[in-house]
Order: sequence, then C-alpha cells, then structure tokens
Amino acid sequence: MTTMTKANPISDRISNMKESATIAMAQAARDLASKGVNVINLSVGEPDFDTPDYIKDAAKKALDDGFTGYSPVPGYPALKQAIVDKLKRDNNIEATPDQIVVSTGAKQSIANIVLSLVNPGDEVIIIAPYWVSYNDIVDYAEGDVKIVSGSIDNGFKPTAAEIEAAITDKTKLIMFSSPSNPAGALFSQAELSDFADVLERNKHVFAMSDEIYEYINYVGGHTSLGSFTKVKDQVITINGFAKGYAMTGWRMGYICAPAWLAKATQKIQGQVTSGANSFSQMACVTALEDTENFKKSNKIMSEAFLRRRDLIISLLNEVPNVRTETPEGAFYVFPEVKAYFGKTAPDGTVIKGASELAIYLLNNANVSTVTGEAFGAPDNIRISYAASDENITEAIGRIKEWLAKLA
Repeated sequence: MTTMTKANPISDRISNMKESATIAMAQAARDLASKGVNVINLSVGEPDFDTPDYIKDAAKKALDDGFTGYSPVPGYPALKQAIVDKLKRDNNIEATPDQIVVSTGAKQSIANIVLSLVNPGDEVIIIAPYWVSYNDIVDYAEGDVKIVSGSIDNGFKPTAAEIEAAITDKTKLIMFSSPSNPAGALFSQAELSDFADVLERNKHVFAMSDEIYEYINYVGGHTSLGSFTKVKDQVITINGFAKGYAMTGWRMGYICAPAWLAKATQKIQGQVTSGANSFSQMACVTALEDTENFKKSNKIMSEAFLRRRDLIISLLNEVPNVRTETPEGAFYVFPEVKAYFGKTAPDGTVIKGASELAIYLLNNANVSTVTGEAFGAPDNIRISYAASDENITEAIGRIKEWLAKLA
C-alpha cells in the first residue's frame, strides 16, 4: 500500500504564519552589514542600554545561591509577590499572587492569554496601529480579527465610541498597548475611563492591556486600565522587564489576570515551556524592590530617549511630504510616508507601498526601518530612536537624501 505524502510536510498552521516583520528587517540589516555595508539599524525594538549593574549583581548572587534548577510554572512566590506589590504601588491595581503568571517574555504572556481565551470564530478587536504579533497570535488561535484604527490625525488612538461600535455578541477580547508600539501613543486617564465604561456595558468582553513601555513615558503619568475597579475582572494586564529595565535578553514577562484565567495560562505554559528562567526571576525581584536604584537608571534612560525623540522629530519635520506625530511614550516615531507611494526609484523600481519604501531605504540609504503594514497602518513606517544622537542624525539625513531621489 502506497502512502501519499505532501511535498512540504510543514503543518498548515506554521506554513500560513507570517514571519515577524521587525525580526525580518533586523535580520536583513544584519545581513547587509555582514557584507561590509555601513547600515544604521533603526528597526529594532530594544533599548540601547545595558542592564543596570544592581540587577546583574542580583542574578550573579542568585546563581551563587543555587537558583539553577526548574522553577514553578507560574513563577517563584517571591517574584509573584514583588509583582503584586509593584502593581499596587505603581498602577493602583489590587491583585493577589494567584493572579500572576511569570513567563518567558511578555510575548509568551500574550500568546498564553489569547490561546486560553479565544475559540475558533471568536472575534478579537485589535486597536491599530498594533504591535506586530497581535494579529498573528489571534490567527494562530483561529480567532477572527477585527481592526479598529487610529490615525495620525487623532494621535493613533480611536475613541471609546469607535471601539464600542465594533463590539458584537461574538466579541471575546480587545487588545491594545499603551504606550503603544509602534506609534508611542499613550491613552490618558480620561480616555481609559471611557474605555472602562465600554467594558462595563459589555460584560462578555475582556481587554488585554499591554503596558511593557510603561516606564518610557514623557508625560509624567501612566494609567492602567486594570486600575478601574468596576472592570478589574475583565482586564488582563501584560507587562515585563525588557523595555523599562533594559532586560530584553533576559526574557521575563508576566500577566495579572482573573485567577481562573491565570490558572488556565499555567496549563498551556506547563505543556510548552514550564517555568521561566530561575536566576533571572530572582534578579527581577531585585529590579522591582530596589526602587531607588531603578529611579536612577530609569531617569538616565528616559532623559536620553526624550532628547532623541525631540531630535528625530525635528529632523523628520525637515523632510518634505513626511507627516509626524510626537509620541508620548516608547522609543519609536511612526511617520506617514504615503506621499512617496507610486513614485519611481532611480533603478526604475516603483514604490508601491510602505514595504517597498522600507526595502528601498535599506538597500540605498542603508537605514533599516519597518513597514507600517506589519502594524496595521500601511501609510506609515516605524523608526526606532533607540540609537545614538549621531546615528539618528546621519540616518534621517540619508533618508531625506534618498526620498528626494524618488520621482
């Protein structure tokens, strides 16, 4: 008996999954740089600061103290309690340790939530522009994505009324970030209060608030959706250590969710990865509890990002036909560049959209950016300013030069 096999045995769920655009562009930049090209990489979502010494010292101590074995699936009790204390102190969120699950990065936390909540055919509203993986994680869970978009004209923030208009009986989850990646948009307390009113009127809907950029904030205040007690049982808060603590490579994230949902995420995590890195968890305890050292390190990083934000906005404002919005958080600008679509490059290539423009800038200006198409905003590109002042100035100068060559 002959068994028929597909030429490509990869599963459909993986074959249909798109590669992360941010990872792809960062790799393309590295590939070009490996050939000796002077590439300025402004595609990465990573602070260009080293992890503070007080956190690294805590990890070394944890190793010496024997934290080298498997950790509990939801995280060490000491870290879960430190997260509970942090949420109360910084976010006005009342929680208990059984609501906390520590994962291998906030990306895993998000995937755990979506896979634990969303059934095939459930609607998931994603507020755009959105972080690049939201859509694909929902697709993986076989949910139906519904996009509610903000634009440069409203600070990339749709109103609560626009969000509510998209809700149906099939809506299960709303996903958003504040401050946002890619636009740096920050929802105010008043805007989140209106959002909470929407949730209160729609008890069957949950909201995932991704707050990973909480501490890179230029307006002096951050409000968490989970702080509105009337909807606390409908809100999942996602956070982690990568951005505010400059701990990207440590891969540490966490959720605060209703206890029943937190328990569900433990089930999937227990089958896929189990507990997060043991000694990194103990370093995270120190990161959360040593508030004095954190204030010092965060002040240095935040002041640098604010200076760079103002620098890159001033430079982009000098580029013809590029529209910018001044971000209130994170370390990205998200300029509108649609005026260049349909133009022709010197080699005869037509710039059909943001993806082609990003490739054109990489190959010619040797500056790596990311297409806005990956974030649900096809008129824009994302530019990271997690780079030196000199590289920012040089990069925008190159972009301006090569945009001018489009006819």
